[in-house]
Amino acid sequence: MKVSAATVEEMLANIPTDRSAAFNRLHDVIVKNLPDGFEAAISYGGLGYVVPHTLYPAGYHCKPSEPLPFAGIASQKNSINFYHMGIYANPELLTWFRTEYPQHCKQKLDMGKSCIRFRKPDDIPYNLIGELMKKISVKEWVNIYETQMKK
Repeated sequence: MKVSAATVEEMLANIPTDRSAAFNRLHDVIVKNLPDGFEAAISYGGLGYVVPHTLYPAGYHCKPSEPLPFAGIASQKNSINFYHMGIYANPELLTWFRTEYPQHCKQKLDMGKSCIRFRKPDDIPYNLIGELMKKISVKEWVNIYETQMKK
């Protein structure tokens, strides 16, 4: 159930009705808690939160024309997915998130390397995601990316 859009506003306006309120609330929480420098953008077909080329001109090594991705959300067939590259790249942050998650959500954590799937919109732990977004600055993310991930 991929939503095609050219702008952030268009993406938010075209989320399926049954997910629209949760998806928009999740976006609002992320934006409210994003450290300075990150910005919302269309990234890899979804709604991304990126380091813009103005701050990191090299862009993403896999596709330099794209800004450096950091986080994102997408409406998929069976879930709303939240992606956070910091929990993939920083083991301490992953441990913190896994420890905190049960205190914020009754559902079992459904997680890949950087993807957290919410099959029921009511299960999204907005406060926890807000706290997670605050934990890495643009400078820290670029440093992690350049030292650990860029090859």
